[in-house]
Amino acid sequence: MSLFGKLFGSSGKGGKSSSPQEAIQRLRETEEMLTKKQEFLEKKIEQELVTARRNGTKNKRAALQALKRKKRYEKQLAQIDGTLSTIEFQREALENAHTNTEVIKNMGFAAKAMKAAHDNMDIDKVDELMQDITEQQELAQEISDAISKPVGFGEEFDEKHFFKKALQIIINTVQKSLAAHYPPWKALLAPIISQGPKTSSRTHPIQDITCLIFCPQAGSTDP
Repeated sequence: MSLFGKLFGSSGKGGKSSSPQEAIQRLRETEEMLTKKQEFLEKKIEQELVTARRNGTKNKRAALQALKRKKRYEKQLAQIDGTLSTIEFQREALENAHTNTEVIKNMGFAAKAMKAAHDNMDIDKVDELMQDITEQQELAQEISDAISKPVGFGEEFDEKHFFKKALQIIINTVQKSLAAHYPPWKALLAPIISQGPKTSSRTHPIQDITCLIFCPQAGSTDP
């Protein structure tokens, strides 16, 4: 039986073909074996070369025999180099083929799974579902807009008018409280009221506040 027949087994009718993983593993084992043989021959060549140099002048016959063995080893080494190149090429091709087979197999599984997932789907039902979702989103937005609108107030809010009214209410409240609890308040504050509000930066803050509440231009009414 040939070397490749021993490595990969018989391919006859009764023979069982090897799996890609098995064949790749055997090729790697063969590479390791040939590499070891290669290293052994390289050492033998070095030894024969040393023997030929040592017997070059003393024993020409021994030197000649060493050179012949060296040449024979070199021939075997060249054959192993060629065999290793062939095996390496075959192993890489087999690995690529195995990878492609696994990729195609997995793609087939994925295609079947996708087909099974789509078997229970109807494009018309999907369109109806998307329309329902869109309608519900629009309805939710309309509800949110309706809830966020102020009830009982105009959409436009006059901030200046609001604060003016609030200030007037505070002034009236203070004046009524003073009239009820301290009747002579007008006489006490008359000097400040008569001067009116000052625009100078040196004006005392109490005078400005007093004029804001009690001066006629502040819009106050007598209690």
